[in-house]
Amino acid sequence: MTRPSNPSKRRPQANEDEEPAEEVPSEAEGTPEKKERVLHTRVPAVLERELKRFADNLRIPVSNLVRAILEDAMEVAGSASQSIEGRLAHAAEELGKGRERLTKRVLPDPLADVFAYQPVTLAQEAICAKCQKTLEAGDRAHLGLTDAPSQGPKARLFVCNSCLPRS
Repeated sequence: MTRPSNPSKRRPQANEDEEPAEEVPSEAEGTPEKKERVLHTRVPAVLERELKRFADNLRIPVSNLVRAILEDAMEVAGSASQSIEGRLAHAAEELGKGRERLTKRVLPDPLADVFAYQPVTLAQEAICAKCQKTLEAGDRAHLGLTDAPSQGPKARLFVCNSCLPRS
């Protein structure tokens, strides 16, 4: 013989708690706002007793206490993640500066043998020897003149206006 199921004891289906919150106009402002939703969760008996005791001491319902605790926890988590993101961005910036300083010390200056710079208008694409910026055909640049024997187009040193050394 099967027992009739008790509707109050049945478990909710996965989709039942995932309904979208309805928007209703706020009486004061006339703007839509979300209805409050009920969130069911399981907690250990010890935690339940502590929450009830704490709520009784504050003379507020347990649901208000839990809501306040969750809101505070979310606010703290948001603040912490923003702080961490800021620190990570600062650390990445410092790492970039350190890498740049190290590169300057380790790599030889590509313009060390240049004795003069000739202003030119590029007829074809080139790369700035100092900052590695792509210089387009038609751009103004400076050709670095050296005493080194010519080794073809690869040996030409071009620098953009911002990398041109000023004496």
